[in-house]
Amino acid sequence: MKIAICIKQVPVVSMLRFDNESRRVVREGVPNEVNPFDVLAVSAVAELKQHADVEAVVYTMGPPQAADSLVQCLAMGMDRAVHLVDRAFAGSDTLATARALALALRRESFDLILCGRNSVDAETGQVGPEVAEMLGLPQVTGVRRLELDAQAARVIVERETDEGHERLSCPLPALVTVTEGVAPEAFPRPDDVEAARSTPIEQLTAAELSDDASLFGTEGSPTWVGEVYSEQSDRDAIVVRNEHVDASVARLMQYLEERGVFDDAENAEGGGTSRGPLREHGEMGSIWVVAELLGGDVRPVTLELLGRASELATRLGTNVEAVLLVDGVERHAALLTAHGADAVWLADDARLGRYDTETHTAILARAVADHAPYAVLLGATANGLDLAARLAARLDLGLTGDCIGLDLDDHGRLVQLKPAFGGSVVAPILSRTRPQMATVRPGILTPAAPDFAVPPDVRTLDVGNLADPRVRLLGSVPAATAEGAELEHARVVVSVGMGIGGPENIGVARELADALGGSLGATRDLVDAGWMPRQHQVGLSGKAVSPRLYVAIALRGPLNHTVGIRKAGTVIAINNSPRAPIFRAADFGIVGDYADVVPALTVAVRGR
Repeated sequence: MKIAICIKQVPVVSMLRFDNESRRVVREGVPNEVNPFDVLAVSAVAELKQHADVEAVVYTMGPPQAADSLVQCLAMGMDRAVHLVDRAFAGSDTLATARALALALRRESFDLILCGRNSVDAETGQVGPEVAEMLGLPQVTGVRRLELDAQAARVIVERETDEGHERLSCPLPALVTVTEGVAPEAFPRPDDVEAARSTPIEQLTAAELSDDASLFGTEGSPTWVGEVYSEQSDRDAIVVRNEHVDASVARLMQYLEERGVFDDAENAEGGGTSRGPLREHGEMGSIWVVAELLGGDVRPVTLELLGRASELATRLGTNVEAVLLVDGVERHAALLTAHGADAVWLADDARLGRYDTETHTAILARAVADHAPYAVLLGATANGLDLAARLAARLDLGLTGDCIGLDLDDHGRLVQLKPAFGGSVVAPILSRTRPQMATVRPGILTPAAPDFAVPPDVRTLDVGNLADPRVRLLGSVPAATAEGAELEHARVVVSVGMGIGGPENIGVARELADALGGSLGATRDLVDAGWMPRQHQVGLSGKAVSPRLYVAIALRGPLNHTVGIRKAGTVIAINNSPRAPIFRAADFGIVGDYADVVPALTVAVRGR
């Protein structure tokens, strides 16, 4: 069994800072590390090597200092290392990076290729699926369990979804991206690192991969970055300490009243601007929104995308078209139309009863080629991210993943606002290719006020001759509750951290969430401990939420968590340590024991 692992060296995100005068991220003095999700991939292979005959080869593309990351992986038990190092690679976006890695990987024959789910600096999760498409391999993303069946030439995996997890069988060779749970995060001993430094590392230049230098670097990248900027925190940062619990809670309740938080909750049906009358197809093509269902219903992020697409389409002089690739759900056309779609493209086929990356990519790629839209927008969900990256690679398109906003520049180009480096900066991304593609975080945009009087215009997409899926579903397990999936559109979120002491104490937070009519969130550490399902995780490697009210209970609030609550309306923190970072990201904080403060707050909310 021969396995390749693709890794990336990234700066320690929590140590980065942004210089507003020079308009750049300051990296000087910031150490680098192997991307944490890639460490999990290497750790998983190290475990496999203990039980199977595995040759493991680790790849990276980067400047000379990226060799340090390869040394760490060799020290963890990998057999060989390959470094793509050449100034010609500088400035590569995800597509150009995937192209270089695919050409390097094609030089050998691998049974399995592993990547981390995403990198923590760019947070796209695109390179893995793009490499899979370029190599013609089946892919499974977001894998939390992995079992090799070498005799049957397949891998059995558990893939995390927004509803729970799926158990899948994937034939080899294949590409898999991994996330938390796939293996315990391991690090080498200093002696092993020193020993690994004597292991030769193979170097590959751009010329050794292709005679065409335009495939790499800036020239080979369909996207480019505008002037980055930092969003300064505008939180009130009020912190109450050394006061009796009742007094602290009374001050908090008064603050929430003054902010209109309860009024917002009582008027939760408000929406954005009206969808307006039907628009005509413009010369530059339609804005497409790829609709997604969750539990049989249209996901809120689809309606959010339709709302923003409607505003942009009006400015461009074109229309909005929704695309629905599912089985037997023409009934959703009225909802999509009411929220902004001027036409609904429907691929209705029994073979679309469940999401399959290659099947959906084939249909959507054909549709894009036939109808030439101006832009294609998808939700940054488990399936949306998976599909968008594969589609972009197939059509050789630029893609910006996990956006927090969309706009137009003076030339009518789509400006895709992308957070990076743990949300410390926002980078405007533009694309040289058409259609322009982006995935957008759920809960960030505002749906249009619906108008159900507008009649749906339903059109049929040609499904064509679909190949049988290579990845087979063996079973699916829903999350313990559906609440985790609802976080993306919850108007109130109450999150808990390890400071609650144990899973038996989550009920205290649950009572407050119920009193507020909200959903329950969690930190990564708490989820890793098995106290709550992964679908409840908020933060860099979990969900981004944008509720009217976010209450953080007994959680420290490092950057990796607070990046997930940047769009929250009002943030409340309750922690017994006045030095907890969460207070710097909060509007109002109470220093105190959650076991005293939270029950008192629950009583006050119920009393109101």
